[in-house]
Amino acid sequence: MILNHLWGLYAHPLEEWQTIDNRHESLTYSLSHILLIALFPSIMGYYSSVYLGWSIGTGGLVFLTHESALLIAIAMYVALIIGVFALAYLAHWMAVTFGSKPTFTQTLELAAYTATPVFMSALAAFWPVLWFVVCAGIAALAYSVYLLYTGVPILMHIPEERGFIYASSVVTCGLILLVIILAATAILWTNGIVSPMFT
Repeated sequence: MILNHLWGLYAHPLEEWQTIDNRHESLTYSLSHILLIALFPSIMGYYSSVYLGWSIGTGGLVFLTHESALLIAIAMYVALIIGVFALAYLAHWMAVTFGSKPTFTQTLELAAYTATPVFMSALAAFWPVLWFVVCAGIAALAYSVYLLYTGVPILMHIPEERGFIYASSVVTCGLILLVIILAATAILWTNGIVSPMFT
């Protein structure tokens, strides 16, 4: 099953990282996981924007048109997948510096499984109140960072001391990628390419 590591990452992450390391699924398997998990934020963003309405501050509910929400959901889906691949590439590129020689599939597994909690936090959009969704996202991001710090020594086969520095470098790259995605979003919105249309 594509999502067979999902519960383990939450219930017993260290043992699950060992299982992932022992199995080392194929590139196709990791890709399938990313393609499926990235659907959660995209679908939830669309559904909550069109059917539930967002509560932002003290004003009324904010809704998007079907066409606008669909375009934004597709753009989000593509951006999330590109972001995971970019993070995997950067992790692969930096690994040599820290005395590890992983395959690209190993770094893709690391990026895919550490991004999973952030993507799954999109389920918070069933109650689309801005402060609640932001809190859920911050908690998921914190857990993703924890997964990264625990997974790096196991998947990359490096000592924990070097693994900590390596994981910190990957976190920094991830934050830079997030800023790039947000900047691209702002540019697309201000130029009217993927601008939201409200009802």
